[in-house]
Amino acid sequence: MKTCELFKNKTTLSFEVFPPKSDTPIDSIYSTIDGLAPLKPDFISVTYGAGGNGSNATIGICEMIKEKYSIEPVAHLACINLTREKVLFELAQMKTAGIENILALRGDINPNIPPHNDFKYASELINLIKEQGDFNIIGACYPETHPEAASSVDDIKHLKEKVDAGCSQLISQLFFDNEDFYAFREKCAIAGIDVPIEAGIMPVTNPKTIARMATLCHARLPKKFLTIMDKYADDPISMRDAGIAYAVSQIVDLIANGVDGIHLYTMNNPYIATKICEAVQSLFN
Repeated sequence: MKTCELFKNKTTLSFEVFPPKSDTPIDSIYSTIDGLAPLKPDFISVTYGAGGNGSNATIGICEMIKEKYSIEPVAHLACINLTREKVLFELAQMKTAGIENILALRGDINPNIPPHNDFKYASELINLIKEQGDFNIIGACYPETHPEAASSVDDIKHLKEKVDAGCSQLISQLFFDNEDFYAFREKCAIAGIDVPIEAGIMPVTNPKTIARMATLCHARLPKKFLTIMDKYADDPISMRDAGIAYAVSQIVDLIANGVDGIHLYTMNNPYIATKICEAVQSLFN
C-alpha cells in the first residue's frame, strides 16, 4: 500500500526505527517491533544508517515489518555516498521485497567518507526512483530551514523542486516549538506545496542526546524546553516522564491545528512510544 493514500481519511501516526549497530545482532530489532506493533502505526520507517553510511539491514527489516507484522514499511534511501548503479541495485531489491514506499534523502555528509558525485541533491535521487517503477516517494523537510540552505526562501524553493520531481508526502525533521512548524507549513502553502506534511516529534529522554540532535538539525530549543532539561537533567526517570509529557503536549496541539500526521522518532524505545500513544491514541480515531 502506498502510504500517501492514508492521508485522505485520517490523521496518520507513524514511527521511525533504526537498524542495530554492526556489532549488535540484527534479531535485536524484533523486540523493538514487537513493542511497537500493538500500537497500530500506519507505517514504520527504517533509517539507512547514521552519518551517511548505508545499511544493508534496512531492506531486510522493512520486509520483516511487512510480512511478520502486516505493517506498511518505508525504506530510507540516502544517496550522497551511493553510485547510480548501487541505487538501481537497491531499488531492484526493494521491488523484490515488495517495498512500495521510499523516503528519498540526500543523506548526511560524513567527513570520513568522500561522497560520490552521482547525486548532489535528493531531487536527483527522486527523479531516478520515478524512472524505475511505481514507488511512493516521500521527502524530508526542515521546519527551521535546512542547515545548509542559504535562506528559508531558498530552502522552500528546493523543497518545491522535490515535490515537483515526484514526492507525494513529506516528513519533517524534529522541532520543539510548534509555532516553527506552523510558520513553515504556511510558507509551503504559499509556495504551492500541497502534499501532506507529517510533523516529526522526538521525545526528550536524554539531555545529551537531544542537545547533539538539536545541533545537527539546527533545531531551536525553546525556554520551556530548556527549563525541563535543566530541572530534570540529573533525574533520568523524571527526565523521561517530562519528555513524554512535552511530546504529548506538542502532539495534542498539532492535531488540534490540523496537522496531516505525526511521525514519532522512537529511538527504538517501545516504552516511550507506548506511553505517548496511550495519551493521544483517541485523537487519531
